[in-house]
Amino acid sequence: MSSQVKLDRLIELAREARERAHAPYSNFKVGAVVECRDGRVFAGCNVENASYTLGLCAERVAIFKAVSEGACDLTRVVVIADSSLPVSPCGACRQIISEFLPAEAEVVMMNLHGQVESKSVAELLPAPFNGSFL
Repeated sequence: MSSQVKLDRLIELAREARERAHAPYSNFKVGAVVECRDGRVFAGCNVENASYTLGLCAERVAIFKAVSEGACDLTRVVVIADSSLPVSPCGACRQIISEFLPAEAEVVMMNLHGQVESKSVAELLPAPFNGSFL
């Protein structure tokens, strides 16, 4: 399977995940998938809560699903939303992404209008918190 075909499939899965988002407060639905080195893919969507800080972003849901299933060799994240520009992970998601994906891993950000932007994890979060002071 070519890299572009595989990316197209990941985008399709992220779109499907976005449709399952629970976003009654913001109406801003986000879908994400994380790809593992062994080919497994885990999808996530944002899940809001009336107590706003208790919700989770799609990227974190996808990563936490992967980790909870024993998949720790994550290689790529794809995130999509209905936004004017390609949707970028929030700061909390960037920190989680930097913890579970290597610095050179690709983060594909896009919108429903077909605009795509890709960056490495290191480009998104050049100075992640790593607990090295402990």
